[in-house]
Amino acid sequence: MDVAVLTFDAFNELDSFVAAALLNRLGAEGVRAQIVSPTPQVVSKNGIVVTAQQPLAFAAQADAVIIGSGMKSDEVARDPAILRQLRLDPSRQLIASQCSGALILAALGLVEPGRPLCTDLATAPHVKAMGFTVPGKAFHVEGNVASAGGCLSSQYVAAWIAARALGVEAAERMIWGAAPVGEKDAYVAQALSAVSPFLRMAEAA
Repeated sequence: MDVAVLTFDAFNELDSFVAAALLNRLGAEGVRAQIVSPTPQVVSKNGIVVTAQQPLAFAAQADAVIIGSGMKSDEVARDPAILRQLRLDPSRQLIASQCSGALILAALGLVEPGRPLCTDLATAPHVKAMGFTVPGKAFHVEGNVASAGGCLSSQYVAAWIAARALGVEAAERMIWGAAPVGEKDAYVAQALSAVSPFLRMAEAA
């Protein structure tokens, strides 16, 4: 399973790196998460320079796509050259936005206005102004399209993708392996409580 983690200039390190690192713990089971960017290198909001592992066009062929957040998400969401390259298809891909990545998700038309769209607190007013509702929770799914709000909700994005692709047990192993010692069961329970309702909905569909 190929996972494209869309990462743009001024990106939030937690949103891109945590989800990618968690999913790559399932490498032996065929999961490979890669940083995907429109340029050979991108610079995080804290000045960390990262070399893209794949070009932006890779997102169209990936099995899952995570739209990371950053200080320039609003600019990306208004850039027609970038949006044209993001030929995402929720009928065959799992797609998730993280925090301000919701602006890009909305710009791509992957969630209908009036529907719930999770994001961070700073981005919430902009998402509401676009006609979406912002639920007071960290994670929500519409079909094969998920949205998350808050940097550390990236673990929910990773858990959802892992569970949909490989089953709940794989998601549990992934979270358990990374969770703090002495708190592993609690972390697994929290992650599953966030994503399980949407896994049941997918099974029923």
